[in-house]
Amino acid sequence: MPVPLLDLQAQYAAIGKELESAVLDVMRSGRFIMGPVVADFEAQAASYIGSSHAVGCASGTDALLLALMALDVGPGSAVITTPYSFFSTVSSITRLGGLPLFADIDPVTYNLDPDGVERILADCESGPAGRPVHKESGKTVAALMPVHLFGQAADMRKLEELAGRHNLALVEDAAQAIGTRDAEERTAGNIGSMGCFSFFPSKNLGGLGDGGLVTTNDEELSRKLKSLRVHGAAVKYHHDTVGINSRLDALQAAALKVKLGYLEQWHDGRISNADRYRRLLDRPELLGKVVAPRVPESGRHIYNQFVIRTKHRDELKESLQAKGIGCEVYYPIPLHLQECFSYLGVEAGSLPESERAAAETLALPVYPELSDSQAGEVVDAIIDFYSERG
Repeated sequence: MPVPLLDLQAQYAAIGKELESAVLDVMRSGRFIMGPVVADFEAQAASYIGSSHAVGCASGTDALLLALMALDVGPGSAVITTPYSFFSTVSSITRLGGLPLFADIDPVTYNLDPDGVERILADCESGPAGRPVHKESGKTVAALMPVHLFGQAADMRKLEELAGRHNLALVEDAAQAIGTRDAEERTAGNIGSMGCFSFFPSKNLGGLGDGGLVTTNDEELSRKLKSLRVHGAAVKYHHDTVGINSRLDALQAAALKVKLGYLEQWHDGRISNADRYRRLLDRPELLGKVVAPRVPESGRHIYNQFVIRTKHRDELKESLQAKGIGCEVYYPIPLHLQECFSYLGVEAGSLPESERAAAETLALPVYPELSDSQAGEVVDAIIDFYSERG
């Protein structure tokens, strides 16, 4: 039977009436920009994440951009981050004139490797306010931006220690990680200076289009974020700085309020499906051929994606898709090898774990409504593929 990578129609079948009612309430109110619905969602999201402040915006990309703008990242700044992520992790830095400094990833979690971050910092000079200065570029390292990739937390204890030691802001790209917890059971997006979330429809908490959120426990950063998202105007028509137009629409906030009430249930469904996959993939004929995601010893992986690893990735993907099974390669070209970033001069082979992950990983369907038979169909198709290869 066909198995989609994501089935939003199944989700809609379960909660469609509530969504329609919430959206109609906004339409009848005539208040589509900001207003009480957005404020209510921000308060509920802040409570869920555990932060003091939550500032809605137009997308996850804008959440990253606003966070860096609030930190005054600009042409004199560098930000340490990962090359194995969605494009906006790095474009948010370069759009402000900043320099991305890439550390490689951990090959098991696919998250930023703290040892790689430490090597970058060890090769910097001491600069103003105790911040490191990148020797080659002369730019001051302003921030460290880890990504909680695929719904699994980065090693925040070590990264937090590095950020504190070097006086760096710690910006969490939690676009795929609302509800994720790290090894110390802290909620993603509530550990660093700011957390950045996306509500793209494919996310565990997805809207009816684009939407984003920035969380913080810093009152001053919250004030700056709220001003920056409305063209830098804390008071209408009075612009203290140049911001952008990035507001969370009331229609999106209304839908997200409904969905937030189901999020824990959906997380549980994804975790259950991931556990089922591991059992089904634990077959002698797949030993050494397919590697499932690691189960964290502590914390919580919410499986925004369930990503397997295989050296026959492209052939397996083609075989699954030919049988009507949805699967997806996330980030087939790591960011340091993207044409638009060639000016950075980061050569192929310099970040080997990111490059290997880009060549070997494949996401399987893991949405909460996935049935036992559908999961079995996916794994049977993987077994058939390897049986045919001999």
